[in-house]
Amino acid sequence: MDALQAFILGMLQGLTEYLPVSSSGHLTIGQYFFGVTEDNLIFTIVVHVATVFSTLFILREEVAWLISGCWTSIKNGFQWNEEMKYMSLILLSMIPVGIVGLFFKDFVEEIFGSGLFIVGCMLLLTSALLAFSYYAKPRVKEQLSYKDAFIIGLSQACAVMPGLSRSGTTIATGLLLGNKKEKLAQFSFLMVIPPILGEALLDCIKVAKGGFESVAGGISPMALIIGFVSAFVFGCLACKWMLDIVKKGKLIYFSIYCAIVGVLVICMDKL
Repeated sequence: MDALQAFILGMLQGLTEYLPVSSSGHLTIGQYFFGVTEDNLIFTIVVHVATVFSTLFILREEVAWLISGCWTSIKNGFQWNEEMKYMSLILLSMIPVGIVGLFFKDFVEEIFGSGLFIVGCMLLLTSALLAFSYYAKPRVKEQLSYKDAFIIGLSQACAVMPGLSRSGTTIATGLLLGNKKEKLAQFSFLMVIPPILGEALLDCIKVAKGGFESVAGGISPMALIIGFVSAFVFGCLACKWMLDIVKKGKLIYFSIYCAIVGVLVICMDKL
């Protein structure tokens, strides 16, 4: 992988991690076009961590509010407050994807190597979910409940499939449950931080066991740096953009995009 490929793949990761079009699916498509067939575990870790940093940067005020409130609660003997409740919602939403990551990681990795057909099918499913959430008009709830947080967490666990957008699936699920658009995108972006860091930790353990050279896939340190910076910068832009898009309820355009790309990818796989 050269520097230009690292830049473009980092850009794809940064943009598609937040936009409801599937980062994993677009990375798979990008690697297909570039002929990058080796398992670049180090690069995957780098660009995913970069998107976590972009989330922390864009939502720095919300993260600071959360940390400050939880610390205050701990100092006061775990006194229950709004911040602790919000954190508990995030922790609850992590349970399903945590189970998938710990017990079904090998199965998921096999699916990632199964070609473009599954990516195309999952993009079509993403399109359907976004369309349903756009046209459905459930009664709007004032607060995110524990039940809703767990259901959104289940949708996040399903979104480990390549081509099924994590942000699109979780936001669409939350909208179908009747949660407010203004708060839902923020919750969706914050709830993914612990799972991404947990996955990166597991991958780092794999790197430590296998050795850097065996999993680096021939990527130079400069390419890794370029990929990180690209994913971070475009991640910041996409995160900010997506927050505005959800508030305005314009997800239908991404539904159309996913449908078109999904059909094209399936056709490419059959050629």
